[in-house]
Amino acid sequence: MSFGGQTPTIVVLREGTDQSQGRGQVLSNINACLAVQSTVKGTLGPYGGDLLLVDENGRQTITNDGATVMKLLDIVHPAARILTDIARSQDAEVGDGTTSVVVIAGEILREIKEHVEQGVSSQVIIKGLRRASTMAVNKIREIAVNTAEANQRDTLLKLAATAMSSKLIHRNADFFTKMVVDAVLTLDQEDINEGLIGVKKITGGALQDSLFVNGVAFKKTFSYAGFEQQPKSFTNPKIVCLNVELELKSEKDNAEVRVEQVSEYQAIVDAEWKIIYDKMEACFKTGASVVLSKLPIGDLATQYFADRNVFCAGRLASDDMERVCLATGAKVQSTCSDIREEHLGTCAVFEERQIGGERFNFFEGCPAAQTCTLVLRGGAEQFIAEVERSLHDAIMIVKRAIKNRSIVAGGGACEMEISAYLHGYADEKVPHKQQTIIKSFAKALEVIPRQLCDNAGFDSTDILNRLRVEHRKGNRWAGVDFVGQGVANNMEKFVWEPALVKINALQAATEAACLILSVDETIKNQESQQPQGPQRGLPPGAAQRALRGRGRGMPRR
Repeated sequence: MSFGGQTPTIVVLREGTDQSQGRGQVLSNINACLAVQSTVKGTLGPYGGDLLLVDENGRQTITNDGATVMKLLDIVHPAARILTDIARSQDAEVGDGTTSVVVIAGEILREIKEHVEQGVSSQVIIKGLRRASTMAVNKIREIAVNTAEANQRDTLLKLAATAMSSKLIHRNADFFTKMVVDAVLTLDQEDINEGLIGVKKITGGALQDSLFVNGVAFKKTFSYAGFEQQPKSFTNPKIVCLNVELELKSEKDNAEVRVEQVSEYQAIVDAEWKIIYDKMEACFKTGASVVLSKLPIGDLATQYFADRNVFCAGRLASDDMERVCLATGAKVQSTCSDIREEHLGTCAVFEERQIGGERFNFFEGCPAAQTCTLVLRGGAEQFIAEVERSLHDAIMIVKRAIKNRSIVAGGGACEMEISAYLHGYADEKVPHKQQTIIKSFAKALEVIPRQLCDNAGFDSTDILNRLRVEHRKGNRWAGVDFVGQGVANNMEKFVWEPALVKINALQAATEAACLILSVDETIKNQESQQPQGPQRGLPPGAAQRALRGRGRGMPRR
């Protein structure tokens, strides 16, 4: 129905709602994602730099770990946030390659930006990208080398060393690769739960002072008077683990007990003491030399056990208690009245030792050891925290490599081989307009070796040309040689990565690019708009402002 030949304006959305749509919106989203890419691409590779991130509370984090950067960046642009979420999924799924996902996804968007500007439909581009991604993944599976028959430990050491090559600890890679592989091989190989690898951080000392404990180690718990009289070392001790409080408690608030005479009051007091003494005697009669509890063990119990040459520790953290039970075979008891022989655990050696400025309890030589502990040393807290992040990535790589024995060469070799394959395939077998999309995808993959060269200070144009020539000759594992500043066979140089990491990174990057391209309208409610957020039709220069707190060494203003 019309009024005077004019269609009436229908207001559906609340006044003040921001609507951005069309090609300009897609380009705005691409620019925001390129801003995220430019933030993290400098951290890629063995010579990548670190980022100093300062949060709103002034807490500093120095890292080049992609997952940590994505977590700490305060991003307000909704499309850029999609990219960071998909990148973090790579960390959850594989544990490494987060930076690669962001860099590849950003470069795919950069390459197809020209097609968007020329008016090519987003759906045509998405279809082409998905086709290219499928062919790339199939090619990786085809060229991957199976290491099932090789020495497993040697393969895992080389994979862990490659994962650490871009980390802060790469100078001590030999020391830490052995530690990481030993840690993962300690776990149950059917269900490798990396959460059972305890990590304890102690400031002071050198990196080489870090320890691998084939068992459990934890910081000395809160202790009462009489603790120093307890023995601090046992051989083949019996261990009892409790979830029981061995402490005299004051009455609850507003508690009331009415008594007629003093003897009745004394009977109540005696009953309280009898209860706790019965608990302590029950623990002692088990023959246990070490008593651990999640709940407090008070001064009375501490002195009682000290007089009988028994070690006790209360207020033990739940994760430490879980790992002690796994390692020693003990079972947590919620009562002291029925502790049997099969509920006790044991280990070869229990010892309390001084590590730096802290005292630690060590349970070593455990019979059922399906857990271990890494005690990390270093000069500053931020330094040790970055070491922990580096080891986490290496542990995840080793974990995936045990379950998936296929490997490829790193240093940009895999990406260059796929790029050369896709260029040839597009020229021969894709006659229509999807050819340019596949070629753009192939060109985008070259960003990995190019960025590796840029971060190392090499001539990226020269090395990329040499890599293209080598791959056209059929040298599929030719990649960037960081030692000789040129080109080398990275499979022979033992620069290895699990094929799963490459496959997952490509799939995640393609998924991120397709998702961002499919968004051609953004509706923001007035309440959810933030004054720092990007404006409609964001130009490339202004895209950088979509990141709050970005910048190396620059605190957020």
